[in-house]
Amino acid sequence: MSTPSTRTIWDIAWPIMLSLVAQNVVNVTDTAFLGRVGEIELGASAIGGLLYTTIFMVAFGFTTGVQILVARRNGEKNYLAIGRIFDNSFYFLGITSLVITVVVILFGPALLKPFMASEAVFNASSTYLVYRVPGLFFASAGLLFRSFYTGIAFTKYLSISSAIMASINVVLDYAMIFGHWGFPQMGIQGAAIASAISEVCALLFFIIITWRNTRLKQYVLFSLVKPDFKIIKSTLGISIFVMFQYVLSLGSWFVFFMLIEKMGERSLAVSNIIRSLYLMLMIPGWALCSVTNTLVSNALGERKPDHVIPIIKKILKFSLVAMAITVSVAALLPREAIAIYTSDLSLIEATVPSYYIILAATFVFMVMSILFNGVLGTANTKFALGIEVITLVFYLTSAWLFAVKLHLRIEYVWTAEFVYSSSIGILSYWYLKKGNWRSKVV
Repeated sequence: MSTPSTRTIWDIAWPIMLSLVAQNVVNVTDTAFLGRVGEIELGASAIGGLLYTTIFMVAFGFTTGVQILVARRNGEKNYLAIGRIFDNSFYFLGITSLVITVVVILFGPALLKPFMASEAVFNASSTYLVYRVPGLFFASAGLLFRSFYTGIAFTKYLSISSAIMASINVVLDYAMIFGHWGFPQMGIQGAAIASAISEVCALLFFIIITWRNTRLKQYVLFSLVKPDFKIIKSTLGISIFVMFQYVLSLGSWFVFFMLIEKMGERSLAVSNIIRSLYLMLMIPGWALCSVTNTLVSNALGERKPDHVIPIIKKILKFSLVAMAITVSVAALLPREAIAIYTSDLSLIEATVPSYYIILAATFVFMVMSILFNGVLGTANTKFALGIEVITLVFYLTSAWLFAVKLHLRIEYVWTAEFVYSSSIGILSYWYLKKGNWRSKVV
């Protein structure tokens, strides 16, 4: 494999971008519709959604490790090993997600209550969480398919699956939140149920299309062999550090929102809108992070470590252009973007300053995250976890200082995102420059 062309990067990246757009439509729809219900529901969906997403990161971290291994074996042209990794990962994810679902339904609200200042927000957050978590099994299986397709650099189905999920979620959100077409008016409960159902539909698409595609027969998926604990253990050897990393990362964002919740319901509502916009703006960067991970791992699988740094540089150049366009367009439409989530003019004006903060933060985050995914692509996930831990200490310290100690306005609290991005980028650059990753065997 030579250094990829811009066309190659784009061919892999654009279906991932479209899939992320569609996935984030779920988040945008929930936030936008609940913003019409009330500020309590808007804030509660942020907290309940973040706690669910933190749990979801167990599966996301595991499947990121799967993606690294699939890409490495794909570079080695060891296709049968990919099928064995896939099937055994399905066993692990299925059992783990079901256990987590039961634990959250039984104990989730009790664990959430000590952190909440508002009883109304607590009740709404608990409702959202309990009705949202049954979708975890289906979401985890969907992630496994995403990691497989991204690892083999065959990404065209990702956008279709996510479009199905987004479309179904929009329709069901409208029907269940507001009580249209014969459905009862369920508010925040309806948003959670709609999201879970949409994940079931996306998974069904992946199963059907994978089963029917003759190109994928060489990987021997769905062989449903007896579980091989050696393969599960070796996959966990890569994934466990990524799992901890993502859980800590999203967990820190949950703590961040707990700090904001103590600033009042208005600050929490502003931050939920900003969170949703931030996630949407990061889509090009996240897609290119997946491309970085895949191409670096494939290059090492082909035993071409000298190609890694040129690959990362090429993707960085591409991403700078992509994000410059994204941020420039977004900067022209602050109120229009915020108005997607609320019609309250005072809330829109209160959100505008934070909007400009996250535009700049998005640009920095994208560059630094590509460097970090270069580290992940080398399969040294233990070191990547170390980078994340150090970074989160700086991040949460600065967030606590801004929100609690100094009582700054909400837009200044969001500048903690610059601390996170710059820390993780500097440490990743140092590791890649050092070069010890060249001899890493997985």
